[in-house]
Amino acid sequence: MLVKHMPRDSAVNRDLHGEAVEWDASTHLLAALVDHSAVANWMTATINSGEDAEPLDYPEPVARPGDSDQPAAEEDNALDNANPPTGPARGDLIQFFS
Repeated sequence: MLVKHMPRDSAVNRDLHGEAVEWDASTHLLAALVDHSAVANWMTATINSGEDAEPLDYPEPVARPGDSDQPAAEEDNALDNANPPTGPARGDLIQFFS
């Protein structure tokens, strides 16, 4: 009974769940906010760049507890090397935001 009601950051919970005990709902929401802000900035920079400009790299998401050592983009490419993920065309983004 005592172990079930121990604090979230106790040694037992840390041993059972690892780094995940340090991430509460607020921390997950902040990580999501950072990820969405980075994507919005990437989209704005992509739309406002010249046609001859080199495409910008898609932003990496914030690492979360339980994520593997391999970044998500590499996992996606490892699963489907024949059809790598692509973003919307520049014209589609301009039309969407105008």
